[in-house]
Amino acid sequence: MTTSALARDLAALVGAGNVLAPAPRDYLTEASGHPSGPADAVVLPGTADEAAAVVAWCYERDVVMVPRGGGTGYAGGTAADGGIVIGLERMVRIRAFDPLQWRICVEAGLRTADLRRTVRESGLYFPPDPGAAEQSQIGGNLATNAGGPHAFKYGVTGRWVTGVEAVLAPGRLVTVGGPARKDVAGYDLKSLLIGAEGTLGLITAAWLRLVPAPEAAHPIVAFYPSADAGCAAIEAVFGNGIEAAALEYLDEGAAAIAGPAYPGDAPVGAFMVIAEADGSAAEAARVRDELVEVLGDGALSVETPVPRDLWRWREGVSLAVLARRGGKLAEDVAVPPDRLAEAVRLTVEIGARHGLEAVSWGHAGDGNLHSNFLFEPGGDGRDRAEAAAAELMAAAVGLGGTISGEHGVGVLKRPYLELQLDAPLLVAMRSIKRTLDPKGLFNPGKAV
Repeated sequence: MTTSALARDLAALVGAGNVLAPAPRDYLTEASGHPSGPADAVVLPGTADEAAAVVAWCYERDVVMVPRGGGTGYAGGTAADGGIVIGLERMVRIRAFDPLQWRICVEAGLRTADLRRTVRESGLYFPPDPGAAEQSQIGGNLATNAGGPHAFKYGVTGRWVTGVEAVLAPGRLVTVGGPARKDVAGYDLKSLLIGAEGTLGLITAAWLRLVPAPEAAHPIVAFYPSADAGCAAIEAVFGNGIEAAALEYLDEGAAAIAGPAYPGDAPVGAFMVIAEADGSAAEAARVRDELVEVLGDGALSVETPVPRDLWRWREGVSLAVLARRGGKLAEDVAVPPDRLAEAVRLTVEIGARHGLEAVSWGHAGDGNLHSNFLFEPGGDGRDRAEAAAAELMAAAVGLGGTISGEHGVGVLKRPYLELQLDAPLLVAMRSIKRTLDPKGLFNPGKAV
């Protein structure tokens, strides 16, 4: 089918202004920087029925579909190679909001920040806070089961979902779960769709749980002479039974690069731990004091209170690291928290073996490292970084961890799945894929 004929058919389903053919470059890139192939068109459905009609049209004609959220992914999960890109940016309605029942139903294109602002106006809180909240979309967060700094206390996105609406092959609009907080009827297809990276169907809306917003939140920043000392303090938080809302770290290299912009007093060359206490005013104050006491053991210094823009600075660490040399390859391996210090050291050692500066930061409470290998654009820097990343993933699995803590598999990590998953598990996963997507048209080449 020619591009013009394809665009004409799709325009009849979603409106002429909502089919972009050929696909603009903006829809073929994501935060990972992974090069994408071409796509015949970008289709922007405005309703779930339009999305179902697009999927049915594609399934009848064997046209590949690549679902796309805000483009903030780091695993090549939205890379195209022909077919069409389905963008959900027009699907932003809040279908139901019941503040007294602590629940909301939203469409997949709603941005994370808009959701959090909306519920906060009613004194409620949606805890998952993956980065780029002003750009990321709820559908993309569900597709990758995204985490973030506060996942230590509150869990990843999937924990807050009670139901999803999705389009399955060959174009059937279904709802799994709903506003009920408990539901064990049949297989847990909701959880199967969450984290599947759009390979099993197209999520169009979700029912989400909310909680009352914390009355108070107190960040604490502690600095240590080494990664071993900092990770020992992190383990002490566990050992003392302290339920921090967030428990983050920056290794010495990352802290040195981002340090000049830190909105406080940061010792040069120190390992940094960021924690937060939240809850009622009394609870937050109690947990803050416990954290200060425990994190203070062996620390160079402890800051509390800290500047109000601490978390904004934390979100900018990745850009500061990128600016160091102009290029970086970012991974998100995760290990048991008691192996974090080893993984931090291994990141630096592996980078050195490949002639690369390497730094890491991440979600210490979850053992989730954002390990970055830095290189200058041009030359063989990218190739050396990819070799280093492969070595890191093998090391993470060897420590009892995973090749991906929160970014997903996409195309970038798919070659390394066999490091972690044995043949029977891969066979089972591929069987699920064939059952729900028999033609293999939903985001092919990703996840499994």
